[in-house]
Amino acid sequence: MTQKLQPTWDLDVIFPGQSDSEALRQFVNELSEEIETVTESVNNLEANGFGEDWEHVLKQIELITKKLREMGAFISCLSAQDVTDKQADIYVAKRAQIAAAHSALTKIVDQKLGAVTEANWDLLLEREAIKPLQFILTERRERAREQLSKNEEILIGDLAIDGYHAWNQMYETIVGNMKIDIEEDGKVQQYSVGQAANKLSTPDREQREYVYRRISDAWKANEDLFGQTLNHLAGFRLQTYKHYGWDKVLKEPLAKNRMKEETLNTMWGAIEKHKSLFADYLHQKASLLNLDKLSIFDVNAPIQSKMEKKSYDEGAAFIVEQFRGFSPQMADFAQMAFEKRWIEAEDRAGKRPGGFCTSFPLSEQTRIFMTYSGTPSNIATLAHELGHGYHQYVMNDMNGLNQGYAMNVAETASTFAEMIVADASVKMAATDEEKLTLLEDKVSRSVAFFMNIHARFLFEKQFYEERKQGMVSTERLNELMVEAQKEAYCGSLSEYDPHFWASKLHFHITGVPFYNFPYTFGYLFSQGIYAYAKDYKGDFEAKYTALLRDTGRMTVEELAEKHLQVDLSKPEFWENTIEICKQDVQEFLELAKKVEK
Repeated sequence: MTQKLQPTWDLDVIFPGQSDSEALRQFVNELSEEIETVTESVNNLEANGFGEDWEHVLKQIELITKKLREMGAFISCLSAQDVTDKQADIYVAKRAQIAAAHSALTKIVDQKLGAVTEANWDLLLEREAIKPLQFILTERRERAREQLSKNEEILIGDLAIDGYHAWNQMYETIVGNMKIDIEEDGKVQQYSVGQAANKLSTPDREQREYVYRRISDAWKANEDLFGQTLNHLAGFRLQTYKHYGWDKVLKEPLAKNRMKEETLNTMWGAIEKHKSLFADYLHQKASLLNLDKLSIFDVNAPIQSKMEKKSYDEGAAFIVEQFRGFSPQMADFAQMAFEKRWIEAEDRAGKRPGGFCTSFPLSEQTRIFMTYSGTPSNIATLAHELGHGYHQYVMNDMNGLNQGYAMNVAETASTFAEMIVADASVKMAATDEEKLTLLEDKVSRSVAFFMNIHARFLFEKQFYEERKQGMVSTERLNELMVEAQKEAYCGSLSEYDPHFWASKLHFHITGVPFYNFPYTFGYLFSQGIYAYAKDYKGDFEAKYTALLRDTGRMTVEELAEKHLQVDLSKPEFWENTIEICKQDVQEFLELAKKVEK
C-alpha cells in the first residue's frame, strides 16, 4: 500500500446516491414485491411434491435472503455514518417491514419442510442440488415443529414491526440525538455519545472521571426512556416464549448459536474457576495508576501518560503485515479492503458509537465501521472487524443458505485476527515500558470477555427472570447491573456503572437475544485456534479456511470436534485456552513489578 489511504468508505459502488439513491429505492421496492411473489409460490407448494419444485423454491429463497442482507447492510451503513439522516431512518423502518415479510415467508417454508413425510424427506436430501443444504434444512425442519400455526406466526411477525423492533429503533433514535457537554480549555463543547466515549481513554484521571460523570449524567437523564425500551422489548420476547411453551430464556439464544447449554455452563464454570488471577491484574493496574482500587472508568484506562499512536496508513500496514504471517489470503483481503475503501474510520461528529462489519453477499463486498484515532486498541478493533470481513470473504462462493453462521462462531474469526495483531505488538515492543503497555492492552481483552461480558450475561439472566413478573423499575435495573458487575469483577472495583444496561446497545438489539456470551465463546474458541495454528505443521491457511466455511452448517460442538478434535462440553478445552490467557497476566504482573522498582 503505497498511496495514502482514505479513512472513509465508498458506498456509491453498491447504490449510488447514499440515502437518496434511486437504485436503492428501486431495489427495496422490487425486493418487497419478490417476497410477495415467492410467498404465494410457497403457499401453493405441496410439501410432499416433486423434488424439482423444492429445488426451485430453495433457489428463490437463497436469492431473496442475499438481497435482504444486501439491503439491510446498506441501510445499516447509512444510519451509522450519520445519525441525523432522516431518510436513513425511514429506510430502517422499511427494512423492518420487509424483514417481517421475509420472516413470515421463512416460517411458511419451514412449516412446509416440517410437513414432508420421513420417506420423502430422505429422498429430498439425496438430491444433488439439495444435499449440501442437509444441515440447515434439517435444522429448520426441527424448528418448524416448535412453531405455532402459520397464521399465528405471521401475526407475531407483523406485530413485531411496531411492537418489538420499534423499541430498538426508538432506543437508537434517542441515543443518536443525545449530546454530551464537555468543558475543554474554558469552553463547553458538545459531543455525540461515541465521541465522548473516546475521551475515556485519556491518561488524565481527573479528566477521565469528569467525562465519565458527564456521560453518566446523560444516561441517567434518559433512564426512564431506556427503561421503557428495555422492558417492552423483553416483554414482547417473553410473551412470544410463553405462547411457544418455552420456560427457559436461554432456549432461543442457545438455538441461534447452535450450542448446548452444557457447553455454555462448562465455559462459564472454567472462567469463574480462574478469575482470581485476573482480579490480581486489576489490583496491579490500580497500583500502576497510584490508586487503591480501580473504578469502572479506570478499567480501560492507559497505564502510560504517553501513548504511541499510528496514523491510519501505519495501522493498516501493520495489520496487513501481521496477517501475512498466518494467512497470505487474509492479508490480501485486508489490503483490498483498505485500498477499495471498504472501511469508514474517520473521527468526526454525527457517527454512531461503536464498530461493526457488515456484508453485501450479492456484491461480494464488506463494509467496516469504526472511529479510528490511532491507539493500539483502535488497531486491534480494526483487525477484529477485518477478521469478520475475511470470514464472509471465504464463504462468498457457497450457497447463501449455508452462509448463516451464528454469532459465537462469527466472533471467532474476528477475535483470531485481533489476537494476531495484539500478540505481534507485544513481541515487537522496544522497551519494558512499551511492552507493559501493550501487554496491559492485551490482558484487558481477557478481562472484557471474562468480567465485562460475564456481567452482561448475569444481568440479563436475572433481569428476564424478574421481567416475567412484570415491569422492572429503573431503580431495580440499576441495582441488578451493579450486582452483576460486582460478581463478575470479583468485587475488585471501587465503583461500578449502574447505567451500563442503558448505555450498552447490545441489550436493546432485537435480532439477537443475549448479545453477550457469544463474544466470550468466540474469544476462547479463537484462542484455541491460535494455539493450534502455532503448533500446526501443515497448511494452516487451508485448515483455517475449511473451519470457517463449515461455521454455517454445523453445531459448534461438531465444528470443534471435526477441526480441532476437542469436546466443548468438557472443561479441558476451556481450561487450556484460559491458561493461554493467564500466561499474559503472569507476564504482565512480573513486568509491572520490575518497572515499578
